[in-house]
Amino acid sequence: MKSVLLRFLMHPLLAPTAMRVIMRLHNNLYHLCGILAVRVNGEIHPKHRILRYKEWFLDRIEQSDVVLDVGSNTGLMSILMSQKCRYVYGIEIDPSLANKAREICQNTNLEILTGDATEYDFKLCMPITCVTLSNVLEHIENRVDFLKRIISVVVWSESTPKKFLIRLPTIERDWLSVYKKEVGIEYRLDHTHAIEHTRKQLLDELDQAGLQIESFETRFGEYYLVCYG
Repeated sequence: MKSVLLRFLMHPLLAPTAMRVIMRLHNNLYHLCGILAVRVNGEIHPKHRILRYKEWFLDRIEQSDVVLDVGSNTGLMSILMSQKCRYVYGIEIDPSLANKAREICQNTNLEILTGDATEYDFKLCMPITCVTLSNVLEHIENRVDFLKRIISVVVWSESTPKKFLIRLPTIERDWLSVYKKEVGIEYRLDHTHAIEHTRKQLLDELDQAGLQIESFETRFGEYYLVCYG
C-alpha cells in the first residue's frame, strides 16, 4: 500500500502539488508536536530542558552586571538573572505579559518596564553593563537601526565594555527550511518573525551595527553570540 501511494505521489503531474501540500502539513505537525509536548510534560515545554538556553545566559553574566533584558515576556529569564547579578531591567512590549511578570516577581533588584525597546527612553535606568536578546532580534524589522540605538541611547557603565548576549534562530537549521523558502512555502518557526538569519546575514547586520563578536556558536538550530559594542 505504501509503495502504491508513493508511486501515485511521484507522478510528474502530481508531485509538485503533493510536495507543497506535505510541506504545509509538516509545518502544522511541527507546531502540534510542540503543543502536545507541553501537555505531556507537565505544561512545561521540554525545549527548556533540552536547549538549556537559560543556562547559557546565566553562565555569561557576572554578579556585578546590571542587565537590560529586552523582550522579557513573563519575566522568567529576568527573574533568574536577578538571582545572580546586581540588577535587571526587563522590558516587554505586551502590557499583559509585563503585568504577569510583575505579579510573579518578588526580587527587589528586578524592574519590569512596559514599552517598545526600539523606541523606549532608557535614561532613567542605572548604567547598563549587559543587554540580553533571547529570541528577540528576529521579531524586529530594522535590526541594525535597533542595535545602533541600543548602543547609543542606553546609559552604559563607563567601567566595562558594552556587552550583548544574543540568541536567535537560523534558517540554516536544516535543508528543508531553506527549500521551503525557495519554493514559497512558509518556512519560519513563528509567523511573527521578520527574518530567520543565515550566518552571513547575521554577521553582516552585526558588522553594520558596530558590534564585535567575541564568541559564536550554533546549538539546536540557533545562533548564540557574545558581542561587544
